[in-house]
Amino acid sequence: MGLRQLIDIVRHLDRYLDMVTQQYGTGTYAILGSIIFIETGFVVMPFLPGDSLLFAAGAISMRDASGLNPVVLGLILTVCAIAGDTVNYHVGKAIGPRVMKSETSKWLNKKHLEATHKFFEKYGGKTIILARFVPIVRTFAPFVAGAGAMTYSRFILYNIVGGVAWVATMMGAGMIFGQMDVVKKNFELVVIGIIVLSVMPMVFEAYKARQARTAS
Repeated sequence: MGLRQLIDIVRHLDRYLDMVTQQYGTGTYAILGSIIFIETGFVVMPFLPGDSLLFAAGAISMRDASGLNPVVLGLILTVCAIAGDTVNYHVGKAIGPRVMKSETSKWLNKKHLEATHKFFEKYGGKTIILARFVPIVRTFAPFVAGAGAMTYSRFILYNIVGGVAWVATMMGAGMIFGQMDVVKKNFELVVIGIIVLSVMPMVFEAYKARQARTAS
């Protein structure tokens, strides 16, 4: 799949989901669940749709023609989101200590690993939950948490809370607003708006960091 095709799918998620439900029926549960699992569980796949996919899934699930049960779909996507972050955490835990042994490397430095551990022990809960709503960040946060050896009992708690909150919020918004005529007629603009709003926190933090570097 090329980048142009991926962008087209993201822009017209409602149309493509309609096609998927018509072609695969209840198999759509597995397809959507797999996308959410891969987007959250594979640190190399942060470009897959997350927020917009959940919104579109919520909107489509309310249409009789889809044949989808919104409650069942929500439960499946929540489990997949939690499972994805869990796998990502364990991958980070397994790989992080091995690749971050150097005392002199600028990036793969043992000191960075220790600093990451301290950061997640202090702010990890809030980070894991809020990262769910920020593209790219939500894919890397559990990996870094594992690499930084964040206590698993703390991680899994916030992972569950974040997963439930993320799916419920985005799917719920789709179920409610996705039935409005103005949204149906301008679904592409709504999807673009969701993407823009979700990346704003990341852009704002990058701007603050740049301003801080300039000031210093």
